[in-house]
Amino acid sequence: MSKVLQCCHLSKSYKQGDIETKVLNDLELSVNKGELLAVVGSSGCGKSTFLHLTGALDSPSSGTVLINDIDIHQLSDKDRAKFRNEHIGFIYQFHHLMMEFSAQENVAMPLMIRGEKPKDALLAAKEMLDQVGLSHRIDYRPSQLSGGERQRVAIARALVTKPSLVLADEPTGNLDSETAEQIYQLIRSLNDSANTSFVIVTHDLVLASRMDRQVQLVQGQLLPLTGKGDKSALAEPLNSVEENNTEVSERHV
Repeated sequence: MSKVLQCCHLSKSYKQGDIETKVLNDLELSVNKGELLAVVGSSGCGKSTFLHLTGALDSPSSGTVLINDIDIHQLSDKDRAKFRNEHIGFIYQFHHLMMEFSAQENVAMPLMIRGEKPKDALLAAKEMLDQVGLSHRIDYRPSQLSGGERQRVAIARALVTKPSLVLADEPTGNLDSETAEQIYQLIRSLNDSANTSFVIVTHDLVLASRMDRQVQLVQGQLLPLTGKGDKSALAEPLNSVEENNTEVSERHV
């Protein structure tokens, strides 16, 4: 089975004065095409740093990140930005939609940044919004949408470029249980239809248990979790995580 994402000996440290804090330590990970992977861990353990490195938003201290066999951190800044646009989709806990634009315009934005004609980008956005059940909301601005609808727009924006990998940071973190279930079903449906790989960082143990595979970030390394589908089996390891990265600033972790 082809590998979409490979992290090899991935490490990241931050310095504050004379103090060096190691966040990721020789981390190893492979994600198959079409796989749904959950990454869990305590606050401050480095989950956001991991996403920034795999999403080509930050550079590692050492090690490599391969996406579709391309070493993304060997690319120039311009080529890395182009690669992100073409191969990686991002879903955030806070949707980060542009409030002055409609749902359709928000979803079309990555395609227009790529250089596609506005007419074609807006048509692709309309089709993507239809897939996430928001064809009746294409002209609404984010302030006119519910939290769940805004997250659906964010998912549509992440997928409109047809990426091979989607990185999601707490995609259900601000949603009630019913809306969170709808978002999970949507992610699962889009994963099945497009065979897109998802790496989902989450504190939601129920959501994590429903992914194809779960790993836990502990002391800078990813360890496998057992007990798929068993919330208690997932919860126990989380309680044992040592929060040893408290001096790293929140903008990095």
